[in-house]
Amino acid sequence: MAHLRLTWVLSGRGWADCIVSDHQAEAEVTASYITAAPEDLLTAVTRLIVGETECRAQFEAEPTAFRWIFYREGTNVWIRLLELADGSDHDNTGTEIWSTQQNIDVVARAVIRCFDEVVREYGESTYRGKWGEHFPRTELEALRTAWREHRGDWAATWTSSNP
Repeated sequence: MAHLRLTWVLSGRGWADCIVSDHQAEAEVTASYITAAPEDLLTAVTRLIVGETECRAQFEAEPTAFRWIFYREGTNVWIRLLELADGSDHDNTGTEIWSTQQNIDVVARAVIRCFDEVVREYGESTYRGKWGEHFPRTELEALRTAWREHRGDWAATWTSSNP
């Protein structure tokens, strides 16, 4: 059974801890508000949903960076999470700290659920006060809209290729 869980916890002014897990492993990464980490993650998943085959998002932890690399083939998504000594480093210099293969629908639901939980727990005003930037409402709603519009396409593709 598919399982993907993502949590975003505001751990201090301008800092967040992100925990990602599947049925086999878990990783915890840190993000700083110096970059648009939540917006980048939401946008990368939205781009996957609308058909891109490779997307990236990066969290800066000053000086460490955590790079999310998404590869999509059909309805499958392979996610690699790398830790890099510096955010400008090439992927090849990073250490893979977590990876998973999931259905695109599972990925979209996990990311949407994560940020729905964030806004439920903190509210947009408290989020801004703790993170230092606005809650990524525009990016979350763009992801939600893309997911709703493309879910039927995936079901049709899967059904026709798996009679």
